[in-house]
Amino acid sequence: MTTVAHPAATASATRPLDEARTQLAHAVDRLGLDEGLHRMMAQPRREMTVLVPLRRDDGTPTVVTGHRVQHNFWRGPTKGGLRFSPHVDLDEVRALAMWMTWKCALVNLPYGGAKGGVRIDPRSFSPAELERVTRRYTAEILPIIGPEVDIPAPDVGTDEQTMAWMMDTYSVSRGHTVPGVVTGKPIALGGSQGRAEATSRGVAHLALLALESRGIRADAATAAVQGFGKVGRDAARFLAEAGVRVVAVSDADGAVADEAGIDIGRLAAHVDRTGTVAGFAEASAIPASEVVLADVDLLVPAAIEGVITADNAASVRARVIVEGANGPTTTAADAILAARDVLVVPDILANAGGVIVSYFEWVQGNTALWWSKGEVEQRLTRLLEEAWEDVRAYSARTGTTLREAAMCRAVARVAEAQRLRGLYP
Repeated sequence: MTTVAHPAATASATRPLDEARTQLAHAVDRLGLDEGLHRMMAQPRREMTVLVPLRRDDGTPTVVTGHRVQHNFWRGPTKGGLRFSPHVDLDEVRALAMWMTWKCALVNLPYGGAKGGVRIDPRSFSPAELERVTRRYTAEILPIIGPEVDIPAPDVGTDEQTMAWMMDTYSVSRGHTVPGVVTGKPIALGGSQGRAEATSRGVAHLALLALESRGIRADAATAAVQGFGKVGRDAARFLAEAGVRVVAVSDADGAVADEAGIDIGRLAAHVDRTGTVAGFAEASAIPASEVVLADVDLLVPAAIEGVITADNAASVRARVIVEGANGPTTTAADAILAARDVLVVPDILANAGGVIVSYFEWVQGNTALWWSKGEVEQRLTRLLEEAWEDVRAYSARTGTTLREAAMCRAVARVAEAQRLRGLYP
């Protein structure tokens, strides 16, 4: 199929699927795995593309395209978000599903990776239209999802309401309520305490650990956050609460900066009123491209893939990068940053908080035993810190970057699961 280039990507940027496969190839080579196993891990186990008919509110019929990709089943049922975006294409979804496999393995969750996407701009559709799209998409992929098969969750352009519609659609088809078919649901429908901000909380916690590892105190640190959506908004808030001075923030429509520090609460209120950080009167407007190049201690790319590339990596001034988004740094950029001794906490570790608490939600739903927010946050912190220490130790022992170390640890666990299960004749 024809791949739609993302507008944020530069001409030299590599597609996410190429990046994901390159990272896998490097890990396979370092681990000495055989080529047959490599081929199995480089391809999705199952994928489905569906046409989703929609009747607009004015009665006009239209059709949008949806995908669901299940990358690997060796460690358990697949898990991954559903995004609504005009830039969705099948190769992007394949890449994101593969990264989910490594992310789940890295933090020792009993899942493989999956991802879904519908090529639609949710800002251009009414809530009623989005409900119809969600329900019809769910009905189309219904044969390949389920609490023991594949469990969707929110992602770019979707939220807990989307998950409620998905759960209801699936449950109606089964004749009884099935809360475990999705995670990221409203708490009233079996969602978990702490799920909504889990990814952001994990990003901020690992950012603080990464700063500490470089001898930078939180209350003396500055940060720039690229993306002020699901992940970036609360990550910025948590960093500010820890004493970090957030001096630059961007979203899809603009960027603002203030060397004295941006009041994240007031910026969030402005975004709630206007839908964008642009026009925030308490900070100066700057070109969005300057946020990743800001003179700060910490950079959190928390929006889309491929924003740090070979074209701009040499100009990045942050000493620490913590990847809130999936695939924000290309392989070529990674090499440049490593040569400059910039510490990069990779996406499969940095933004794993969401899938960890999704796992907690799934466990709670399956056992009908609900945890307090404090219990959720305590368990989340423990798993993230264990993964952080494991990756750092492997990196130090092997002389690899944190990304190389994380990939090797994750791929080795997936390969071991395959070895133990064997191949069905």
